[in-house]
Amino acid sequence: MDLPLVARGKVREIYDAGDDRLLLVASDRISAYDHVLPTPIPDKGRVLTQLSVWWFEQLAPVLAGFGASHHLVSATDVPADVAGRAMLVRRLDMLPVECVARGYLSGSGTVEYSRTGSIRDVALPAGLVEGSRLPEPVFTPSTKAEIGEHDEAIDFSAVVSAVGAPRASELRELTLALYRRGAELAEAAGIVLADTKFEFGVAPDGGLVLGDEVLTPDSSRFWPAATWSPGSVQPSYDKQYVRDWLTSSGWDRVSPPPELPDDVVAATRERYVTAYERLTGTTFA
Repeated sequence: MDLPLVARGKVREIYDAGDDRLLLVASDRISAYDHVLPTPIPDKGRVLTQLSVWWFEQLAPVLAGFGASHHLVSATDVPADVAGRAMLVRRLDMLPVECVARGYLSGSGTVEYSRTGSIRDVALPAGLVEGSRLPEPVFTPSTKAEIGEHDEAIDFSAVVSAVGAPRASELRELTLALYRRGAELAEAAGIVLADTKFEFGVAPDGGLVLGDEVLTPDSSRFWPAATWSPGSVQPSYDKQYVRDWLTSSGWDRVSPPPELPDDVVAATRERYVTAYERLTGTTFA
């Protein structure tokens, strides 16, 4: 593929496709705890890309209601050697904020809640446990870290400082609206969308644009609705399975991460494919 490389992330490569377009190519790499693991997950890049394409279509009406749009131009007009795992997208000025929406308490949110009764500046009611559904979805943004660094939760005031008050409010309201629509569609598919993160950019005309990937097992927590039971870590259709294996392996999160065993690779692939098939109602091929 004879295109200039613009950037290489934990999972994706970004190429200059000319005419204010970029080519986003999703690999089979998987990251956890701010490290890229040495073992790829077969078909992961295709799942992430094809699921994102599906979600962009589903969420377009929500975006339009806010006068916003998404960055996808085409998932078919791409080089043949990356077909199925690449998207041609609009070049944007990306905003320096991870827009996180939570509808359930889990992960780092549970840790902070157990210590403070809130997640940053968002106060939560008493008595919640791991896996509890929140009274209303909440906006808990974070920094956008470089590879090898850690995203840090931030207060809403930090978002205001970064992008200005009007845009910060717009990001919060749009993030929550997208989460609610995503959760609604996931629920219809028998999946709990516990939390997710979105990334936004700004088009040349100043309009807000949804970018990156959307509502994938890399950026979201997906739980089987049939087995949801607050009080413990939930089974999932996302990379939490890999995080749990790494924790049980004794890895210190500092030294180079270990290779994943074949059974963990297969089980992770199965979870990604299951998420895709349940959400879209189509067979992954």
